Amino acid sequence: MTKKNEKYPVLPLRDIVVYPKMIVPLFVGRDKSIRALQEVVNGDQNIVLVTQKDASVEEPNSNDIYKVGTLGTVLQLLKLPDGTVKVLVEGLERVKLDKIYNDDFMTANITVMPDMPIEDKETEGAARAVLSQFEEYVKLSKKTPPEVLVAVNQIDDYSKLADTIASHLALKISDKQALLEGATLSERFEKILEFMDAEITLLEVENKIRNRVKKQMEKSQKEYYLNEQMKAIQKELGDDEDDEISNYMKRIEKTKLSKEAKDKALTEVKKLKSMSAMSSEATVVRNYLDWILDIPWKKRSKVNKELDKAMEILEADHYGLDKVKERIIEYLAVQARADKVKGPILCLVGPPGVGKTSLGKSIAKATGRSFVRASLGGMRDEAEIRGHRRTYIGSMPGKIVKGMKKAGTSNPLFLLDEIDKLGNDYRGDPSSALLEVLDPEQNQTFNDHYLEVDYDLSDVMFVTTANSLDMPRPLLDRMEIIRLSGYTEDEKVEIAKRHLIPKIFAENAVKSTELNITDDAVRSVIRYYTREAGVRNLERELATIARKAVKETLLSNKAKKIEVTEKNIDKYLGVIKYRFGEMEEKDHVGVTTGLAWTEVGGDILFIEAVDMPGKGIIKQTGKLGEVMKESIETAYSVVRSHSKELGITSELFEKTDIHVHVPEGATPKDGPSAGIAMYTTLVSVLTKIPVRKDVAMTGEITLQGRVLPIGGLKEKLLSALRGGIKTVIIPKDNEKDLAEIPDNVKKGLKIIPVANVKEVLKIALNGKIKPLKDKN
Repeated sequence: MTKKNEKYPVLPLRDIVVYPKMIVPLFVGRDKSIRALQEVVNGDQNIVLVTQKDASVEEPNSNDIYKVGTLGTVLQLLKLPDGTVKVLVEGLERVKLDKIYNDDFMTANITVMPDMPIEDKETEGAARAVLSQFEEYVKLSKKTPPEVLVAVNQIDDYSKLADTIASHLALKISDKQALLEGATLSERFEKILEFMDAEITLLEVENKIRNRVKKQMEKSQKEYYLNEQMKAIQKELGDDEDDEISNYMKRIEKTKLSKEAKDKALTEVKKLKSMSAMSSEATVVRNYLDWILDIPWKKRSKVNKELDKAMEILEADHYGLDKVKERIIEYLAVQARADKVKGPILCLVGPPGVGKTSLGKSIAKATGRSFVRASLGGMRDEAEIRGHRRTYIGSMPGKIVKGMKKAGTSNPLFLLDEIDKLGNDYRGDPSSALLEVLDPEQNQTFNDHYLEVDYDLSDVMFVTTANSLDMPRPLLDRMEIIRLSGYTEDEKVEIAKRHLIPKIFAENAVKSTELNITDDAVRSVIRYYTREAGVRNLERELATIARKAVKETLLSNKAKKIEVTEKNIDKYLGVIKYRFGEMEEKDHVGVTTGLAWTEVGGDILFIEAVDMPGKGIIKQTGKLGEVMKESIETAYSVVRSHSKELGITSELFEKTDIHVHVPEGATPKDGPSAGIAMYTTLVSVLTKIPVRKDVAMTGEITLQGRVLPIGGLKEKLLSALRGGIKTVIIPKDNEKDLAEIPDNVKKGLKIIPVANVKEVLKIALNGKIKPLKDKN
């Protein structure tokens, strides 16, 4: 008997409902539940068995359990070695939990829910119907043993009959709880009949399918059988395929597809409707529909039109690079006026480490566009740009469509990194596939092989990066080339102060109160520990200083600020790696300083020559390219044709061999821009007049002795300045390019434009040439 206001221990159950008159073994592992059982055993009282709403809740409160349970008694309790408790409980009667207390363990005040006595024939008829239906259920279900049927037929108590049958049905916990909470016996019987009817129908369908499929399949077709079974069950319970089709139709209407794309999508949906849901073809169609509906169609992001704000962002992120910034601001200015502007296609060309890729991110930030990047380095397959046709297994769209899906808008900034590193082989030429992408007149109808419909890329702002212009001419023609030359020493110092040092301090957890790197120290790192056009190695060396400073601070355990100056820089970076000012210590015969352009910026190139008795042969070494070898031959012919003016006898040419060498023999060298340096070297070695050590030169030579223009002037002048050169000879036709050279470079060098090799000799040779007198 239950007493009013008496608190009963509560045992929350997971994934089981205990009915009255049922004996059930339980495994209890939660601390609160074990304490509740202990209280029951010690106090010789009953316990309330109530089911949790969510089995995953570890510490249930009053809201996590149902309000109707079963009052039970503990028949047996056994503690297991792993700390859990095995308990055998018997349900006594239904109870309603009035008030729940959650202290050391859960307790509750309860009210007994008595079973009403049977007074009508309706309940008796329902009981018989339930028994009959249960017999049918046991025959069909393989999970219920036949012995249960014998035991059920011997039960006279209708309430116990309803509970026993309910406990053997494969129902959800919520449905079992509904049977426990049934107000009257007839209601419970009705619910049991309803559940059994549904289960019997499902079991009949399952058996029917099993028998039908079993006749058709062999042992190797087990997977097919399971799929068919699932398909048939889904068909009986509810048509999920219709939901899928209607979902695709809603998405097609919602997405702003082009007419061609919409017609294509509707055709594919119609095709999907007629297919088997489990077929491989249906999966291909689903993937296609997902792709065509996921990419952005006419979904433009709001583009920033405030020029001042855009300029601030570009200035904050990058120092220098004025030409690029000016081009972006020009584009934004036009966009502020015009509604539709074709996205510009820029190609940032420059040596590694000058900030090409990071500049792409800054442009996206300044223009308010979403940013997406695709690396093209080493790509050889044309399908990576245009996608694979759907006939291939595992086919997917190309990088362009994938990038657009990732961007989520139809007007992102799309960075194509390392475009000059594209390859080609038997699978096609990706650079040719890019021709359509990077042509503003064609890219509004870009056709990916996978999508098979035109996609508009005209709103996309394409930015490409490259280290050199060594790429197909048609591809170059489609892009606006913006050169990013190497940084000057002053620019590098400023970049280090503004960007690199704060970034390195943050990455290495260095406080500004712990370490100070002076400007002179940064300048020393640039001069003696790096030799580059960009700032990557500078960043690495500064990071080395920061790490060593952190180590020094932790080992010394002193809050002393470390000062890194040009005097103690070797303590952190070791011995000097490079000499600053690489010009020769004295003037030499047959040694001329030339200037070269490389992918990592400009460099100083020494051209050496020696003469020896022989038969007039010229030997060339130093891994020279064909153009450079021809340049030596041209220079030699010019020397011979001007021999009288140069004071060289014709016999000397016939009896002298000359060996021309360009040091660093393992490095390939080519190009015509060392022509005047070759000429000066040959004149010097034949006249024995030394070449000035502080003069460097660049320029192509012709057989007439004219000096033709060259490329990469800024990089060459920067390398001359780094190398301590005082005077640089350049072609007269390159004089116009000096407008783009930084002022501090022009101030640090004496730049002399020349049009003829005669002017070169007057400046470069440390001595006067004595022409030969004509013989009368």
